[in-house]
Amino acid sequence: TTINVTKKRVAIFGAGDVGISTKRALEHDMTANIQMVLFIEDDQRKVGKNIDGIKICSSSQLEVLLKQYLIDELIIATTKLASKRKNEIVDFCLDNKIEVFTVPPLKSWINGQLSTKQLQNVKIEDLLEREQIKLYNEILFKQLNNKTVLVTGAAGSIGSEIVRQLLQYKPKLIVLNDHAETPLHDLKLELEEIGCSNFKLELGDVRNDLFVERIFQEYQPHFVYHAAAYKHVPMMEDSPLEAICTNVGGTKLLADLSIKYGVERFVMISTDKAVNPTNVMGASKRIAEMYVQSLYQNQEIQFQSDLSTSRTKFITTRFGNVLGSNGSVIPRFKKQIEAGGPVTVTHPDITRYFMTIPEACQLVLEAGSMGNGGEIFVFDMGQPVKIADLARKMIKLSGLEPDDDIKIEYSGLRPGEKLYEELLNNAENTLQTYHEKILIAKTRTIEYSSLSIQIDALISPAKKQESVTLVVSAMKQLVPEFISNNSEFEKLDSPKVVTMNKVG
Repeated sequence: TTINVTKKRVAIFGAGDVGISTKRALEHDMTANIQMVLFIEDDQRKVGKNIDGIKICSSSQLEVLLKQYLIDELIIATTKLASKRKNEIVDFCLDNKIEVFTVPPLKSWINGQLSTKQLQNVKIEDLLEREQIKLYNEILFKQLNNKTVLVTGAAGSIGSEIVRQLLQYKPKLIVLNDHAETPLHDLKLELEEIGCSNFKLELGDVRNDLFVERIFQEYQPHFVYHAAAYKHVPMMEDSPLEAICTNVGGTKLLADLSIKYGVERFVMISTDKAVNPTNVMGASKRIAEMYVQSLYQNQEIQFQSDLSTSRTKFITTRFGNVLGSNGSVIPRFKKQIEAGGPVTVTHPDITRYFMTIPEACQLVLEAGSMGNGGEIFVFDMGQPVKIADLARKMIKLSGLEPDDDIKIEYSGLRPGEKLYEELLNNAENTLQTYHEKILIAKTRTIEYSSLSIQIDALISPAKKQESVTLVVSAMKQLVPEFISNNSEFEKLDSPKVVTMNKVG
């Protein structure tokens, strides 16, 4: 007996080459139990025509059409959708129990043919991405072509993407430093796979002065991109001495050697958590920023009259959370959903800014190329995203219902965590640059000689594993705006005198 299974009714958004290829792939797939119903198209010139008897309807009527034709699945087969519109379409479909799929980019089709197995459910990353501006930058090419570049933390989420993007500017050599051997080995295999050979691996710790100096001596890098850091907020609350040794000590060592060995540009990767820090991680990055800036100013003072001496341009870049980076919230939610839940969110109101890794790294390279030295560049991160909404949307995208199929649990803020990251780009504290997404932060700078002494007084006890309390207190003196939140270090903050809103 043949079982009559109701065919799924499919609409394809986009009646261009990709849409037509998608339709044909579906029709050739004997296992796909579908009925192709209609095309939906933005381009009004195509509306009213038909392809192989399937008519093309206007996207302005999308919501009506999907309901009228009882569509079960919508396949997005165009790259031209603005992300706001894509979000509206997906929201409508999720509310109306219509599954949404996307077609992978042409380069991943097999021998130029699309296989139906490659159609994917819309991913949350697709919805959070902003309009990508892919710039091939002439200035960067002039600066980097045939030069030697050192990337620290090269195997991490940000470091490895910086490496991928550097390759298009044809440097002579990229020195890849990381202290995590397996990710560094993975990066080596990835680079070899694409036929890249202009790199050297340097496995080791940016805190090790003899190791780091040997790298500068041996390779004489022109550019340093410093992405090595400890980044997990709750872990650094538990390990403040490590945060100081790596995030402050490692940065200081690399910056000092950059001057000694005549590096042209030193680009430090920082974070929005360095702004009014509430945790050890953010404060350690703020101290690293302060050191790099003061070092630049001090170098300018020393070489004022001597124009022949080449100077190192020190540039800092700050941005918020990157989508899908190792250990970030999206991969964690995915795992929790696959396991059947619950999805854990720390607080119903917590929000974060997000940016894709490629976009963040592109802006790092841009800012690094346009800086004159001493600046802290902040990136326009778009709109903040409510993490609870993110969790709900991810559950719906998996074809499940939040609260019914998958529970959301609130676990409470973790040590050092904020509800809202500080907005970096408020007008009083930033200056515009020629790039609309890159701003310059106005920050106070501290005179080098006193800062240098204070930082040494911080690194030394941290290296010797001395009192955590003393080290964190010293951090708070260096960064007065560092006020701990939900952390054992709250007791070190000076009590606030509250006189406002007294009752009676």
